[in-house]
Amino acid sequence: MAVREIRLFGDPVLKSVSAEIKSFDEATRALVEDLIDTTKLPGRAGVAAPQIGVNLRAFSYNVAGVIGYLINPRIIELGGELLPTGEGCLSVPGLWHDTPRRTFARAEGFDLDGNRVELSGTGLMAQMLQHECDHLDGFVYLDRLEPGERKIAMRALRESDWFMK
Repeated sequence: MAVREIRLFGDPVLKSVSAEIKSFDEATRALVEDLIDTTKLPGRAGVAAPQIGVNLRAFSYNVAGVIGYLINPRIIELGGELLPTGEGCLSVPGLWHDTPRRTFARAEGFDLDGNRVELSGTGLMAQMLQHECDHLDGFVYLDRLEPGERKIAMRALRESDWFMK
């Protein structure tokens, strides 16, 4: 369908809890297609609906060449160590910080036919699941930073060319 513009930090939609998708209809199909088209661009591991201005619970991903999506996802298991992992976000361009993330994550959600789907993994897949589900709950990765790292990140954010001053 279309590559959508990414909303930037400071946009209220990024700090709002997203609503559950109630109907697997043409509007939901169009949203998923836009998410996938937006995620297919190089360097993108995932895009959540709020990042394109839609306050609904869905995201798409592109990890290890596998492109997919989840509707109404929720994390059902986190495991492994909590490690600082280099992370950035399309909604916070130009910043990259060590973010505490679990090394394993499992999420469940639905496909466009209403079938339950489960997605799990380690490494980038685990990081992406945590990052995108955070977006659906009104968090950006800056919210997960340790206090000292967050202070550095917020200073860099305020100094960035794109941030609303």
